[in-house]
Amino acid sequence: MASFSGSWLFNFLLVAFIFAVVSGSAVAVFQPSPWKLAHATFYGDETASETMGGACGYGNLFVNGYGTDTAALSSTLFNNGYACGTCFQIKCVQSKACYANFAFTTVTATNLCPPNWSQDSNAGGWCNPPRVHFDMAKPAFMKIAEWKAGIVPVQYRRVPCVRKGGVRFSLQGNGYWLLVYVMNVGGGGDVYSMAVKGSKTGWINMSHNWGASYQAFASLGGQCLSFKITSFTTKETITLWNVIPSNWQVGLSYNSNFNFH
Repeated sequence: MASFSGSWLFNFLLVAFIFAVVSGSAVAVFQPSPWKLAHATFYGDETASETMGGACGYGNLFVNGYGTDTAALSSTLFNNGYACGTCFQIKCVQSKACYANFAFTTVTATNLCPPNWSQDSNAGGWCNPPRVHFDMAKPAFMKIAEWKAGIVPVQYRRVPCVRKGGVRFSLQGNGYWLLVYVMNVGGGGDVYSMAVKGSKTGWINMSHNWGASYQAFASLGGQCLSFKITSFTTKETITLWNVIPSNWQVGLSYNSNFNFH
């Protein structure tokens, strides 16, 4: 009898798990990666004003929740913009400039550190491929090392992005073209693909424009908008129904109540 009960319980749990996966209720939780070696510099000053905007298209990083804990990634990490929104723990190592009493800081990728082919990769061309490099906002760099060092060796690892609230959308475009900047993404922090649905249309696949923006060539004015978003890292897809009201306007941002984990 004990064997039968155990077998029944195992089969029940297995069926429940399969049902959860098929129904989409299973949650893909992004796990931290192993620590790896790289280097880090900083750009801008203590106000981080020079970090605003950037290749991901997040605009004002204070308004959109990223603050000064940000970094520009070398192209090896930037992945043509698919790394926008990813989060990293960074700790200074093997340098007298490191702060011994500060374990690490967590930053979000909000910009690209472009190659500088006029300088050697080991003498100024820090972001030249195939180097893995973080050009941090100065306030973030100053948490782990003395800024006068300029460049320090670091260890880094990808970590889940912990965000307050839901995914945030900033809308641009015109009557026949919708451009959406996707921000405040939790979990892996990144976006692999998107689709949009108006209240009068079916699902329309969006193409990657640049950074963290996706576009659809369709007339969607005057309609409530829903989005399907797939994470680049976990491949989890979430559907956000009617998150944009029918009276939406370009130039405005809208918050949803849901996010990745």
